[in-house]
Amino acid sequence: MQTPPYQIMVADDSERARKAVRIILESDSHFVVQAEAVNGQDAVLKARQYHPDLILMDINMPNMNGLEATRIIKQELPETRIVILSVSDDATDLFDAIRSGAQGYLVKRLEPEDWIAYLYGVMNDETRVPRDIAEKLLSEFRSDTVPKTDATAALELTSREREIIDLVCTGATNKEIAAMLFISENTVKNHLKNIMAKLHLQNRVQLILYAKNHMKSQK
Repeated sequence: MQTPPYQIMVADDSERARKAVRIILESDSHFVVQAEAVNGQDAVLKARQYHPDLILMDINMPNMNGLEATRIIKQELPETRIVILSVSDDATDLFDAIRSGAQGYLVKRLEPEDWIAYLYGVMNDETRVPRDIAEKLLSEFRSDTVPKTDATAALELTSREREIIDLVCTGATNKEIAAMLFISENTVKNHLKNIMAKLHLQNRVQLILYAKNHMKSQK
């Protein structure tokens, strides 16, 4: 992952919304808006052109919605982070965002400072789901939220990787995991990258749900 400033694309069919997001992002010098897209199809084309570090993707757009655009972009540009934007905190939308491969989910009504803190978490691979949405996620948990990954893939995990997964499931950040295991934060990130590759997962929420669904019986 490159160091800031991060190159951002904003995809939203509302010009007013795009301007509002740009204002929030440009309040922090570590974020630079390099492109804007007016619908999902436009987002796919511009992602291919610009290869942004992060895309803020509205969930409901014409000519291809944000979830479909996310699936296509993540297949072609897996290193690009995508955060779904929505006016809704419906857990179903969060489930759909996770299945599509998004790294995060932001409700538009959040305060600007919360946006910035959350996006830093996304870029540092330690995103936490907002508390109110997390509660809905846990209360409405469904195993089909997790991609169709062979449960035996967990057998390829090392003991250290399993230890890190256990700590991720407690909500610990990379920094906290590093401190508890007496290793560097970069080492934690490398372990997580290997874990995601072995399990064919895209984000921490998928990892937590996979662990709950497949790993308890294998310990």
